Amino acid sequence: EEEENGYLPIDQSFATRAIHVGQDPDKWSSGVVIPPIHMGTTFKQDAAGKHRGYEYGRSGNPSRAVLEECLASLDDAKYGLAFSSGLAALTGLCALLKNGDHIVAGDDIYGGTNRFLRNVATKAGLETTFVDMTVPEAFDKVIQPNTKLVWVESPTNPMMKVMDIPKLSEIIKKHNQDIIFIVDNTFLTPYFQKTLSLGADIAMYSLTKYMNGHSDVIMGAMTTNNEDLYKRMLYLQNAMGIIPSPFDCYLVNRSLKTLAVRMKQHMKNAIIVAKHLEKHPLVERVLCPALPSHPQHSIAKRLWSGNSGMMSFYIKDGTLEQSNAFLSSLKVFTLAESLGGFESLAELPSIMTHASVPAEQRAELGITDNMIRLSIGLEDARDLIADLDQALAAIKAC
Repeated sequence: EEEENGYLPIDQSFATRAIHVGQDPDKWSSGVVIPPIHMGTTFKQDAAGKHRGYEYGRSGNPSRAVLEECLASLDDAKYGLAFSSGLAALTGLCALLKNGDHIVAGDDIYGGTNRFLRNVATKAGLETTFVDMTVPEAFDKVIQPNTKLVWVESPTNPMMKVMDIPKLSEIIKKHNQDIIFIVDNTFLTPYFQKTLSLGADIAMYSLTKYMNGHSDVIMGAMTTNNEDLYKRMLYLQNAMGIIPSPFDCYLVNRSLKTLAVRMKQHMKNAIIVAKHLEKHPLVERVLCPALPSHPQHSIAKRLWSGNSGMMSFYIKDGTLEQSNAFLSSLKVFTLAESLGGFESLAELPSIMTHASVPAEQRAELGITDNMIRLSIGLEDARDLIADLDQALAAIKAC
């Protein structure tokens, strides 16, 4: 109980907005309560160039519009846009920039984001500096006259570092009001962190994770209150074709209806598991912002309304062989990439999700072969603990 208190108050009407915003049955002639799936690719026009809001499925689709309106409301934002994946959202956001522009990104970010910025964005003439943004002075020093975009995760993947977003925003605006500040809020969702109100220009999501929460859709999104950024991204969403399918939009829209109850349970389970692991003799350290032992625990309490089911831990004096023994012994947890679904997952970032991060950067960050990342699902916490205990016991046989 103690670990669940002391955060910002929960958004009181979040669940209501998730269920009702954008979902008005009067939008549809049948009055159907659940928004229908609009699979059609083209729409009848009343006269040449005169349509009823939709002309071609890439430019706009009623199923996507329903989802985007609901997403925006959850972030207290004016605008929301959905994309074919989280990386598609990143691709579109980088297309706001031009050759010669500079990006500052957190040193600990999703492996796919790191790979895109290093290997793809560079070909478009975009240079990225990676920096530890938990040290505001270090961040302040790397902002250049041509810096146009700042990209950060909070908490980070997989080191679970927590960012003081208002402080970072203050530093950015001191340098240049036009720098676009983007926070990837995938790990917390707007239920636990309102990044726009904390100073971000854009909140970005891999909806694949908690927002969809059922491990059956790949999709990305962004929300913003900045009309100019919205219009530019709306143009790029269409011009680049980085759109999700109507069926997937229907699935994510459905999933948002249970987001509040799911996040509450993810948090409850995660705290129980993290506290148990922290006491385990074969565990060296647990990285979970909900624990008082976390270096930025106080920042999390000041800026968040709670904690998700994400954590990482180190097997004491562990080797790659021992990590593999642990992972292959799990029975309730599944050894798999991704996160945020109702099922609990375990993975080895050094070999799996973050293998594309250069080895020296992994070593610097602490992404070692004895570091395990867990996504705590919605199973009974006692079963999760029993599974972790028996898998840790298997290490001794190595």
